[in-house]
Amino acid sequence: MSARVENLQKILQDNNLDGVVFNPSPSLNYLTGLSFHLSERPVLVAFGTGGENAIVLPELEAGKLSALELPLKAVTYGEDPAAWPQRFAEGLGAFSREGMRIGVEPTWLRYLELNLLQKALPGAQIVDAGEALAQLRLRKDETELAHMRQAAVIAQNALLATLKIVREGIREVEIAGELLVNLLRAGSEGELPFTPIVSIGENAANPHASPGERALRQGDLLLIDYGAHYQGYQSDITRTFSCGSLDAELQTIADLVYTANETVRQKGRPGMSAGEIDALARQVVEAGGYGPQFFHRTGHGLGMETHEAPYMFAGNPLILEEGMVFTVEPGIYLVGKGGVRIEDDVVVTATGLRSLTDLPRRVLPISAYQ
Repeated sequence: MSARVENLQKILQDNNLDGVVFNPSPSLNYLTGLSFHLSERPVLVAFGTGGENAIVLPELEAGKLSALELPLKAVTYGEDPAAWPQRFAEGLGAFSREGMRIGVEPTWLRYLELNLLQKALPGAQIVDAGEALAQLRLRKDETELAHMRQAAVIAQNALLATLKIVREGIREVEIAGELLVNLLRAGSEGELPFTPIVSIGENAANPHASPGERALRQGDLLLIDYGAHYQGYQSDITRTFSCGSLDAELQTIADLVYTANETVRQKGRPGMSAGEIDALARQVVEAGGYGPQFFHRTGHGLGMETHEAPYMFAGNPLILEEGMVFTVEPGIYLVGKGGVRIEDDVVVTATGLRSLTDLPRRVLPISAYQ
């Protein structure tokens, strides 16, 4: 049995769960190495505290099991959906005892799989195990960290290549298109963490703006939030640039966000709470007079998913431990004028926070990169 599955079984026992069922998700890939797309053909994999592990999957996907080292009882089904409930009941029969508590990942399990699961296990209690299962991937090992560092390197190289073509008059969609191509050229896997955010001028005041037709003009801010995917692991980086000189207020918020980012990266330590990390950044912004304009958390966990535990929000009591990875991304947003966000990926070490990303963080003119 792999160490990862042993850890899962401990998590189940510690949380009074008799088993857990995954559909295609990063956690399933983490435990088994199996990768499936969410489609109209459902896949469920069950793990029990007694080792009664099983998978139900389409016949056309069965070939993926040939390289699987983990023992799983496999049940396949054909193309007729009317026959699926019976096949799922057969595959998950070991979990059908009355009163069994079966955990699921609430952010991944769809109604399609939930319906089949409930029919297959009518006596079981299906429960939200999201918080318990977050422990599974919370601390990264050296191999995972190496993959994440490479995802950061790929992303940074892609951005530097993209900035070479950025000129006054270029549109957000043009920058985003060039960045997508450069991410693939630099070595990213095709399934990117998310569609890049490229926002210019007043659009940068919307943290999750979609690239549009806004063209770059003198005095504008340009915000780019994006990432790469390498060996199943992700990077998530935001940098903000200027087109020429900024007015006094935009320069002020640029300096404040830089200082907030720097403060977290320099002062963060293992043993601090996630809420204390958020406070480090928020205190800088509030002291500068822009507290209400910093309205999102300071960061989120990163790994096989772009957003995973731990989350850096006010009041979160979770204690930071070595191997945890999260983003540091303070931001200030002025409606109708622009916004600044500076985001790095950091790992908790024995003595502090080590950054996996190292592009210049100051808001500099685009010409500085050309």
